[in-house]
Amino acid sequence: MSGPVVRVRGVTKTFGGVAALRDVDLDLHPGEVHALMGMNGAGKSTLVQVLSGVHQADRGTVEVDGHAQPGLTVRRARRLGIASVPQRRELAAGLTVAENIMLGDLPRRHGVVTWSAVNSEARQALSGLGIDIDVRRPAGELTVAEQTMVEVAREVRRGGRVLVLDEPTACLSAEAAAQIRGLVRRLRDDGVAVVYISHYIDEVMGIADRITVLRDGGVVRSAPAAEFDAASLVRGMVGRDVVSARPERPAPTDEPGISVRGLSHGRAIRDFSVDVRRGEVVAVLGPAGDAQSSLFDLLSGRVAPDAGQLSVGGAEVPFGKVSASLAGGLRCVTGDRRTLGLVPELSVDENLMLAQDRLERRSWHRGRDLARRAAPLRRRYGVVALAGNPAVGTLSGGNQQKVLLAKWLQTAPVACFLEDPTNGVDIAAMAEIHALVDELAGRGVAVLLASSSADEVVRLADRVVVVSAGRVVAQRSVAEVSQDGLVSLAVGGGGS
Repeated sequence: MSGPVVRVRGVTKTFGGVAALRDVDLDLHPGEVHALMGMNGAGKSTLVQVLSGVHQADRGTVEVDGHAQPGLTVRRARRLGIASVPQRRELAAGLTVAENIMLGDLPRRHGVVTWSAVNSEARQALSGLGIDIDVRRPAGELTVAEQTMVEVAREVRRGGRVLVLDEPTACLSAEAAAQIRGLVRRLRDDGVAVVYISHYIDEVMGIADRITVLRDGGVVRSAPAAEFDAASLVRGMVGRDVVSARPERPAPTDEPGISVRGLSHGRAIRDFSVDVRRGEVVAVLGPAGDAQSSLFDLLSGRVAPDAGQLSVGGAEVPFGKVSASLAGGLRCVTGDRRTLGLVPELSVDENLMLAQDRLERRSWHRGRDLARRAAPLRRRYGVVALAGNPAVGTLSGGNQQKVLLAKWLQTAPVACFLEDPTNGVDIAAMAEIHALVDELAGRGVAVLLASSSADEVVRLADRVVVVSAGRVVAQRSVAEVSQDGLVSLAVGGGGS
């Protein structure tokens, strides 16, 4: 193996006296997929930000091609070939694929953009990585997987030799995730040093050449992937064994929870029907971007469908009104916590109490009283902040997700719609959130779950509704179908 393109030694970074990184060493080699593993808050994001020039280390060195880079900035890191594709995609939705790839480097002739050259060079950037996407399509029409591919092509074209991919397969179907993994292997074979961040243990074990485990800001272990197994990797990340076994839950009652009849909206969802009894968890599973991705907007009242009926607890609820959905006892928890779920600039406690205060028409609160009311929720939902009551946007993804769930699940729901409730959280937070869903069903709430993970469906659901091309194509009891069978059903196979 050739020498490292990036060499990190003894890097330490603190924020407000709290150590986010402690004496971290890391080597990134060309032609290697190096997975960074750890719990939310373990230091992965801070380490990547130091590598990318967003933050400067308080102590330690970052070397690129054998040369120390003190005071590394974002611009200099890019010039050195260090690029990243964040979990939250950053394409300009109103521009074409070609314009996004060539942004900042549009070919010109006599001061005028040469659009034929823009499209031609963008096609070359995509085809060089084996990607087949029409460069004239608006970026806003792309699937999440296609957006990831376009961002990767853009960074490689700009000279990216070290590419950080943060949760590149989060919320993707099995088929789309396989496409991304194929692209990662191609990058590796082309000599790119890939830093891969994912909470999916099986995925990391299958794609990584080397794994570095972080815990509490320090490196616990760094070794070839072949020297890890799933259990030892989890123990390294968490410091203990984590079990997320399905517990015994009370049988669902015969009382109606949530009933959807003939729901249709454009081409996205057509004649969708489902019944969920109180105390039951029913999952909707399908390819990313299919019918389940429209359910949050429709059930929450943000968007009115073309047709359909909704009832909660046996009472009809009109579509197209958020207030009616809430008044009917339905709580819809979005999968996009930063845009639709939380107010990142408000504090943890303010976000925790926001829904309840609105439902109770509470206009004012005292800061001390807010902290008193929020404290039990912090404890019950396991919300951890480094210090005090910071802006919720500064928390790790897992803690943000717990705040979002606590915000809505504390408000005495009759039924809940949960959209990808464990998106972007670590394995311990995932187990805690699964236990919260178990408790929710155990107290008689009807839970409709939209998940892109067959693992999660098997773990949580009593029944599964499989959708394809906007329509229901199968319904199964989870006890009667294998995990592989669920994946097969979701991509159009027969299942078993």
